[in-house]
Amino acid sequence: MDWPKAIIFDVDGTLAETEEWHRQAFNAAFAAHRLDWHWDRALYRELLKVTGGKERIRHFAGPEAGGINVAAIHAMKNALYRKHIAEGPVELREGVRELIDFARGQDIRLAVATTTSRGNLTSLLDRAFGGSEWFETLVCGEDVRAKKPDPEAYTLALERMGLAAQDCLAVEDSRSGLEAAAAAGIACLLSPSDYCEVADTSAAWRVVGAFSDLPSARLLARETGEREICPY
Repeated sequence: MDWPKAIIFDVDGTLAETEEWHRQAFNAAFAAHRLDWHWDRALYRELLKVTGGKERIRHFAGPEAGGINVAAIHAMKNALYRKHIAEGPVELREGVRELIDFARGQDIRLAVATTTSRGNLTSLLDRAFGGSEWFETLVCGEDVRAKKPDPEAYTLALERMGLAAQDCLAVEDSRSGLEAAAAAGIACLLSPSDYCEVADTSAAWRVVGAFSDLPSARLLARETGEREICPY
């Protein structure tokens, strides 16, 4: 039986349930820019189907997007989000710490492939892990031309680590993340987050309600060349 050589994590909704913090920061930035916009939970759940904060604003604004300073709104939203990370409680999703500790104990390499901004990512990692040193490479939104479900974030992570797709396991919470991992040829452990519903999970290697639902870390073991769960 072989362990994956690396585990590549998504961030928002995967490492932590951060989307509600993003939603609140968006609404505060809209108010500061005197926009009569309010994204409630149901609307934000739909808007998350559009990957990327600036892209989400433009999608919502529609034809009016040209008259709105999207970059300024998004920059303020990110600043407000990072302020919450710095001052508020930050809890990883249940089972994430144990999964990462297990991987480190097995000398499994760790990486991040996300389309969130680098500043948002490092703020979360600093608060949750005391820094980013545990993760060999960080692929962020600034590093790619196309965001998930495009596989570029994953293919770039593989390139930086010098690993083949079949040597890695992706950890995701959303449909776009699952599709990105699958398009890159990487087996995906999927745990849908509070804001994400994934109707078709057939592309996932395994689906769990929470990472703590994994009955044993041995479930990460796979037969060479296969993506089946270790039977013991």
